[in-house]
Amino acid sequence: MLLLGSSSQTRAKILREHGIDFTQVGCDFDEEALDHSIPKNFVYHAAMGKMRACEAKYGLQTPILCADTVVTAHGKILRKARDGEDARRLLRMQSGSDVSIITCMVYKSEKKMFIDLSDTVYRFAPFDEQALERYIESGEWRDKAGACMVEGFCKPYIESVRGYESCAMGLTVEKLVPWLESA
Repeated sequence: MLLLGSSSQTRAKILREHGIDFTQVGCDFDEEALDHSIPKNFVYHAAMGKMRACEAKYGLQTPILCADTVVTAHGKILRKARDGEDARRLLRMQSGSDVSIITCMVYKSEKKMFIDLSDTVYRFAPFDEQALERYIESGEWRDKAGACMVEGFCKPYIESVRGYESCAMGLTVEKLVPWLESA
């Protein structure tokens, strides 16, 4: 059993699909306060900040798992879209481009700590404008880093991929499961 310090339904789904027993809890951490322009630095400090907040709130009697994910294109961090227009701008930056999705996950118990920083790189074909508009209208982009949904809207545009899809979805389960089994 662990505490998932994340409100992400996608992360919860990944854990359920892999038979990992967890309780989902919120942890108050303001990512917007971070001032890191290098994507890997940003995601590491965001995940660690979430862990510190969760540990302070819940203690470590039950192990805690926290994670953060960023999407990058053209060397820029693409955060969560503020509104439909911002989602459109972020997605157009990714259209026909190489996009790196970086996830940092931190697991901590009273005795052990595991940190993983992974990235998955996608090469996207140009997005169809009508499909992009339908996606914007659907609202599925909300709360997604870069408004990117590799398991949804972006999937038909994937030309190549290097890395794990689970990393792009917010939790690199292929690295987490073996570690949990050995812990």
